Amino acid sequence: MKKVYSFNEGNKSMINLLGGKGGNLAEMTKIGLPIPEGIIISTQACKDYYKDGEKISKVLEDEILVKLDELQKQTGKNFGGKNPLLVSVRSGAPISMPGMMDTILNLGLNDKTAQYMIEVFKDSDFVYQSYYRFIQMFSEIVMGIDKEIFFDLKKEMLEKDNYTHQQLIKAGKEKYREITGHDFPEEPKEQLFMAINAIFKSWNNERAKIYRNIHKIDDNLGTAVVVQQMVFGNLNEKSGTGVAFTRDPSSGENHIFGEYLLKAQGEDIVAGIRTPEPIEKLKEQLPDVYIEFSKLAKKLEQHNKDMQDIEFTIENGKLYLLQTRNGKRSPYAAVKIAVDMVEEGLLTKEEAIMKVDASTLPQLLHGNFKQEAIEKAVLLGKGLPGSAGVAIGRVMFSAERADIRAMTILVREETSPEDIKGISLAQGIVTVKGGVTSHGAVVARGMGKCCVTGCAAIKINDIKREMYIGGYTVKEGDFISISGYTGEIYLGKVELSAPQFDKNLKKFVKWCQDIKRLKVRMNADTPADAKLGKSFGAEGIGLCRTEHMFFQKDKIWTIRQMILSNEPKEVKAALEKMHQMQKEDFKNIFTVVEEGTVIVRLLDPPLHEFLPKEAKDKQKMAEILGVSLEEIERRIVNLKDENPMLGHRGCRLAVTRPELYNMQARAIIEAAIECIKNGCTKLLPEIMLPLIIGAKELQFIKRNIEGEIKRVLQENNINIEYKIGTMMETPRACLLADEIARDVDFFSFGTNDLTQTTMGLSRDDSVKFMTEYYENGILKVEPFATIDERGVGKLVKLATELGRRTKPELEIGICGEHGGDPQSIDFFESVKLDYVSCSPFRVLVAIVAAAQAKLKAYKGIDYKWI
Repeated sequence: MKKVYSFNEGNKSMINLLGGKGGNLAEMTKIGLPIPEGIIISTQACKDYYKDGEKISKVLEDEILVKLDELQKQTGKNFGGKNPLLVSVRSGAPISMPGMMDTILNLGLNDKTAQYMIEVFKDSDFVYQSYYRFIQMFSEIVMGIDKEIFFDLKKEMLEKDNYTHQQLIKAGKEKYREITGHDFPEEPKEQLFMAINAIFKSWNNERAKIYRNIHKIDDNLGTAVVVQQMVFGNLNEKSGTGVAFTRDPSSGENHIFGEYLLKAQGEDIVAGIRTPEPIEKLKEQLPDVYIEFSKLAKKLEQHNKDMQDIEFTIENGKLYLLQTRNGKRSPYAAVKIAVDMVEEGLLTKEEAIMKVDASTLPQLLHGNFKQEAIEKAVLLGKGLPGSAGVAIGRVMFSAERADIRAMTILVREETSPEDIKGISLAQGIVTVKGGVTSHGAVVARGMGKCCVTGCAAIKINDIKREMYIGGYTVKEGDFISISGYTGEIYLGKVELSAPQFDKNLKKFVKWCQDIKRLKVRMNADTPADAKLGKSFGAEGIGLCRTEHMFFQKDKIWTIRQMILSNEPKEVKAALEKMHQMQKEDFKNIFTVVEEGTVIVRLLDPPLHEFLPKEAKDKQKMAEILGVSLEEIERRIVNLKDENPMLGHRGCRLAVTRPELYNMQARAIIEAAIECIKNGCTKLLPEIMLPLIIGAKELQFIKRNIEGEIKRVLQENNINIEYKIGTMMETPRACLLADEIARDVDFFSFGTNDLTQTTMGLSRDDSVKFMTEYYENGILKVEPFATIDERGVGKLVKLATELGRRTKPELEIGICGEHGGDPQSIDFFESVKLDYVSCSPFRVLVAIVAAAQAKLKAYKGIDYKWI
């Protein structure tokens, strides 16, 4: 199979084989754009590299050399000879992973080609600076030598009186030999194969693996390698390098947005080592180049039907495009760009929906800082708005320490790819150096995180773990607030405003609601939750957890009294108080929902979770019941479960204490009756029985509950519609779903507990060893965040089929964390569930993901966030 391609042999449909960079370069070649020529070593070659024990085969070497010979003929230059051909060697994965893998520039330089280069360019300073940079990059990427060693070496050499560039090159090679024990390779072909080997190896470096894990990218994709003719942005004052977007990736505004540096190479901008100029200034310095770039940028956007992220180089006034890709953008910008492109006629609504990464949308619900709070806050300083949003957190100066405290903001001189884990854990990112196209800003936008870059006013003291800014000393652990909309940094916590839908988001969500098939409900236990979820577009409540209502301080003592009482009179009195509390709770929630389904799950947790734990609370309980502290201790011990997850909880409470579920059923129906009489005529209360393991258990509990409901309806001389269903959260229930379906109106999969009982994993304890499971490829995803399709998913699919075989009209849904996870929603669409239910702040994600799932399922659309 062919493993090496020229740019003119591919197109963007071959991205899985040629990588994102290679596929897009091939497409740019096809439409006649000015790009430096090159070759692409495919992702299949990378897979073979790992299969062959991390080595490049002789067959692949020969194929590369054939294509390299063609490249020399195309360019009219010689690799290792006169009129030298220098190349960059870059990684190019099928899904963009900014900064996670490696790049080497100026490859092909040695003592001989350096002299040939001086003959061509008549500038020895330029050539030797490029040569030293090559030595530094090659040493770092291929041999793993810390680049700071070469920065320090250069600084040390510059301080010498007899400094020459040749001496610096010699010192760099001596440092290489000192550290590696080998001479720096002079032969360009040897340099090339060593570099390709290093790029393949970088597919499995630590930061790349962390990035793939965060973004759920398949470890088996591999990376392509792009070998491309060098053009030199560091040649002279009419040369430069830049990164630009066809629209503002933070705000979504429709104008060219980017940065550049004159007399620089590409990595200078991306690494954030220098703070560049805004691209508008290029109009003044090189106006013809700016005009040409603007035209080509729009041509690329229209061709690819998406906002583009373009890297470019200018060599002596001539513009070259080095690569393009669909640009990373903030969630706010993603929605605005999608809506604008539909209105511009560039996209259909369906295409626009697929352009937004649903998992990043919760960032839109974080609101902004209140204006009155900003006016009172201490403004420490201002940088560049790198990624939209706001964040409040404790300052951390080390990516390694960002995971030891909750709510952190990572503050760095400049971020590097090694910081990926800390960035993923932080609420927001601040950098001293770098612009809005630097590594930190790009990665933050891809994760939907707030970022402020280029705040030069910050002085970091790593030894003391503190920074100085705006006349203040901010220590590690102190709170700051940052705005990715304005670049402003404030001392302490600035109060947030409530989240609001802007017109673009409203329009976009409406499109998704019109297209999706799955209903999206909310998990809500309080009127405030219900109001919030409804405002985000939830269609009723898919899970109301009644136990959460009792954890409020003013209610907990009543349920404790009922649980710990031995006297029937005391139990009855406590139940009556609980009944009144529950009825009021349900009335308040029903009133907010007004119309539609409200599924109420009856008490689920073990009773001992409600019991007092502190000595003072036990003493208070003893006084309430009029018994000794010792007696209270004894009763608490008797109620303790050895294995609470599988103990005396859920529907088992209804078998041993039927009065509990009867009381709740009465409260639900009475509350519904009052609300319906008050005008909520389309309200549909549904009662859900948790942790069922079989039909007989269900029938026993249902008989008791229905008897109580009939009494309520007779007492009120009214009939209302209601349903009784069950939460499918044990493997046995799924296996017996055809029997259980006879006696219920709906199934709701509780996939949190179903995952625990199916996989034998505790979601609280599994964090102790799950990292090793991911690192060793035993599990691909976190099973409590994304459904385990092969195991838990198979039970969901089976139970759905069995249930509908018995009762075709059976309503089936899912509640829990998986209900707001886009990948899981794809699966729920595929097995034809009727609804998903998730927390209010995930409702927006679920609506968009449900629309995308339908489009993929029904139109065969496949997409990657590239």
